[in-house]
Amino acid sequence: MPKRITLKEVAARASVSYQTVSKVISQKVHVSEATEQRIWDAVRELNYTPSYTARSLRSHRSMTIGYSWRPSPPDQTNPILDEFLQSMFRAAENHGYYLLCFPYHDELQKQLAIYRELINTGRVDAFVISTLNYNEPCVSYLVEHKFPFVGFGHLDDPDSFPYIDVDGALGLQMAVEHLLDLGHRRIAALAWPSDSRVGNNRMDGYFLALDKAGIKARPEWVERGEGTFDVGFTSTLKLLAIADGLRPTAIVAMNDLMAFGAMTAIQQSGLRPGKDIGVIGFDDSPTARYMDPPLTSIRQPISTIGKNLMERLIGYLDTGTYPDPRCELVAPELVIRESTIGKKTSQPIHGKEDADRR
Repeated sequence: MPKRITLKEVAARASVSYQTVSKVISQKVHVSEATEQRIWDAVRELNYTPSYTARSLRSHRSMTIGYSWRPSPPDQTNPILDEFLQSMFRAAENHGYYLLCFPYHDELQKQLAIYRELINTGRVDAFVISTLNYNEPCVSYLVEHKFPFVGFGHLDDPDSFPYIDVDGALGLQMAVEHLLDLGHRRIAALAWPSDSRVGNNRMDGYFLALDKAGIKARPEWVERGEGTFDVGFTSTLKLLAIADGLRPTAIVAMNDLMAFGAMTAIQQSGLRPGKDIGVIGFDDSPTARYMDPPLTSIRQPISTIGKNLMERLIGYLDTGTYPDPRCELVAPELVIRESTIGKKTSQPIHGKEDADRR
């Protein structure tokens, strides 16, 4: 192994103290332009790289942030998670941090043991949490131990910890109101299980929009299940089997994957999505625009959220104060395509043009 160049050797080459070199590299001090140039010239000439271990010992920080999520089934991709991770990776790297990812476990003690080990061993400086269901024990644990974290999502007490969340209720309300504007009055929902906090929040918007229109939501219009293609497919077949006078003329889904299943069930039943039955998804995943017909969907600003979460968390680690806004609820966008209006278009509501996303 080649000999590691030390901070003192860089300092000797630049004719300054090693403390000055350390602070210039860490951007914690301003020196004259000539001095800074000598230091960086010495760094390049000696091919110096900071010792991660030594830096961690001095700063008592690992420069690593933990993130846990519930893994998808092996036969499914999750483009929204991929977009979220990439935005956090880029933001963390820009500030000299890394992301340590680990899977979420439903077994409570196992999940808490992972958090406990990462904290006690100093492996991470903070966490980003996106698995935020009712009475989430990991949140209580981190709050109790006063360990830094931010949430992509929030719980019942909106001020209990810093977060950024998408207003899912507003998203479903916009979706249903769009269908109402098109003349639909029998609108079904492919919902998540009743113990899903995020799913129930989105369904609040569904019920609110129907109530404002003077329409009573019928129990047979709501099908619940995990957010998979298969659940969307089988649930839609059940909806299509309802007697003609009550059979839904439109469907809103909790995610695009369920909506894809719904569109396939509609087509296999000899009907046409967008002309015979309107379909709206949630997420605006990349596949949505390439479906036949293209899927109307609720778009979440995932990249912006991931970047902002990471930058605010690192800001807190650097200053001890969480930047404003401490808590933020972000409005989604409704991107209208052929699966609701039956003709080629791409028209976002409360948002930019579809092409602007690329």
